[in-house]
Amino acid sequence: MKVFNWDPYSDQYEPIVDKTFKKEQRKKAFGSFLYTVFISLIVFPFTLLFLSLIKKRDINTSDFFGMSVNLDKEPELTSELINELGVKNLLVRFDMADFKNIDKYVDFVKTLQCDSILINIMQDPYMIKDYAVLEKQFKIIFEKFSPHAQIFQVGTTINRVKWGFFSVNDYLKFYKIAYKIKKRDFKELKLLGPSVIDFEYHFLAHSLFNFYNLRFDGISALLYVDRRGAPENTQAGFNLISKINLLYALATFSPKSTNEVYITEVNWPIKNTAPYAPTSEARCFSLDKYTNYMVRYYLQSLCSNMVKAVYWHQLIAPGLGLIDNREGKIVKYPAFNAFKVMLEQVQGAKIINYIEHKDFYEVVMEKDEIKKQVFWTNDKKHILNFNKMMKITYQNGEIKERKEIKLFNEVVYIQEIS
Repeated sequence: MKVFNWDPYSDQYEPIVDKTFKKEQRKKAFGSFLYTVFISLIVFPFTLLFLSLIKKRDINTSDFFGMSVNLDKEPELTSELINELGVKNLLVRFDMADFKNIDKYVDFVKTLQCDSILINIMQDPYMIKDYAVLEKQFKIIFEKFSPHAQIFQVGTTINRVKWGFFSVNDYLKFYKIAYKIKKRDFKELKLLGPSVIDFEYHFLAHSLFNFYNLRFDGISALLYVDRRGAPENTQAGFNLISKINLLYALATFSPKSTNEVYITEVNWPIKNTAPYAPTSEARCFSLDKYTNYMVRYYLQSLCSNMVKAVYWHQLIAPGLGLIDNREGKIVKYPAFNAFKVMLEQVQGAKIINYIEHKDFYEVVMEKDEIKKQVFWTNDKKHILNFNKMMKITYQNGEIKERKEIKLFNEVVYIQEIS
């Protein structure tokens, strides 16, 4: 019986059903787990104590908005859809379990017209500890992709055993192979890690405070918040922005990393799309909520001034993406247009201020010498009144001129009428 089984519907591995195998592997990883607990007890109090002293970054909004695209999802249409969307920064998954077809992935990358490409190197769970093979494969990966991409995420989802890593040390040994090849032969490349999923920062602390001879050129994080609903909602007292603050602080204090943060995977699962949704129907969201949360996630991540880029997962995926391609048809969800409008309004803009009011949220920005305001609420109704007529652009691209605006969850972009 195979231990690791790929689910082509939700684009991830299925949970491991062999309990004996899991128990054996966790026993072997017990020492690593103890260190995870130990270093977290040391690092977190220190980081929280000095959190307010961390200097934020100047974020280039032209580089900030990213999208994940896959070879197995309508590759012949991807470039056309990307051009229509207007996104300039792409992430492409390369599955090491499909290494024999690496040239097909490289050819796909060549077709993409964009400003930057990040290659997400997904580990083969069966080959994680075959270091001799890994050394050969990483060298080939960097050789073939580096003419077209300079940034590589090494490994993914390291804190979910179904992806093959049973401890942080397992991952660090894996990453160290790629780092050695990079340092020796590909010094110009940028390697990202450790790709911890969700708000499980004890795994992140272990990854960033270790005794291995390695370094991360940037931090990759799969910072999902979907189980809390809206990105403004809290988990253990942390909302999206405060989770980012802690992530950035850990990276800043780490001797093993820069503090460039890339959120390389995030989405909300969509209702009525089983088996394509990656979770149960009870944890899925309507298309309206999915769209609202997506735009708000991007805006708050941007306004944290601590995230270099966010890559939505992904362009084409019926259960979690912007486009449904079931039954051979291309059906754009409302979020596709909302993403396009967001880029038109915000990409290339300068963020001036972010304000959390009592009943609503506000972003003040400037683009092409035009001052704009962005507003939304989190499950509250609120009315804004202005002294003169304002141009209002809604998430779907609809434009109206009004003095009064009714806010409720959806993001609106506002500017004075010239």
